[in-house]
Amino acid sequence: MGKDHPDADVYPEATGLALDTVKAHLAESDLKLYSGWFCPFVQRTWISLEEKKLPYQYIEVNPYHKPESLLKLNPRGLVPTLEYHNKPLYESSVLCQFLEDAYPDREPHLLPADPYDRARTRIWADFVTSRIIPSFHRFLQHQGTDGLAEKQTEFLGYIKEFTKEMDEQGPYFLGAEFSLIDIIIAPWAVRLWVFDHFKGGLGIPEKGKGGDDESTWERWRTWLEAIEGRDSVKKTSSDRERFLPIYQKYAEDRAQSELAKATRAGRGVP
Repeated sequence: MGKDHPDADVYPEATGLALDTVKAHLAESDLKLYSGWFCPFVQRTWISLEEKKLPYQYIEVNPYHKPESLLKLNPRGLVPTLEYHNKPLYESSVLCQFLEDAYPDREPHLLPADPYDRARTRIWADFVTSRIIPSFHRFLQHQGTDGLAEKQTEFLGYIKEFTKEMDEQGPYFLGAEFSLIDIIIAPWAVRLWVFDHFKGGLGIPEKGKGGDDESTWERWRTWLEAIEGRDSVKKTSSDRERFLPIYQKYAEDRAQSELAKATRAGRGVP
């Protein structure tokens, strides 16, 4: 894919707090993150790196204009890709778990010690990838008003199902400690504003107006506030204005990312 790819005109670098984080990680390192600042899958891995305060080198690439250095590591040319002691790894959820395995002495631990809680983490991480993310994109990429309410209802239904599995006290999914399951969904949670901007509203009721679901929505609000306030999330987020042209293409169903194309074809996350 060259510069003539329709999505290759993406803004070339991170902005805001994310740019400060990039500048702090330009030095050569045995651990390299090939990244696209705008990509939510990248943000999963980036949050994990920041949480564990690992030394890493940030390398910005435009995945629609793939450099040879990336293609040598990952033939699909997708981000995030990690280079670990000259060896390649990819798939964002795998990378997050790898960082936990490869650096077991680095805290915080992103996977719980209890085997049952670890299993639940994997179940609901899969739910995010197989249910929430595809429905996010079906809602966002839907054209016209006919059927839009159904896409919204489907998406919010999955959010409620996810929320009902959260620890009652929180604020995070498993309780007081931020963990992998929070990281897996966080990049989409902090992008929910796109529905207000492009689709006439997300549809989550205002505080006190959730009816029979009010306790569920109140728990979601508590979780979301904690996620949005987390340093690692803020430090890997760019200015909202730079996301607008990217998400406008999704909202108009013109985006040509692998995920956008999979959504159009009725498939899940590629």
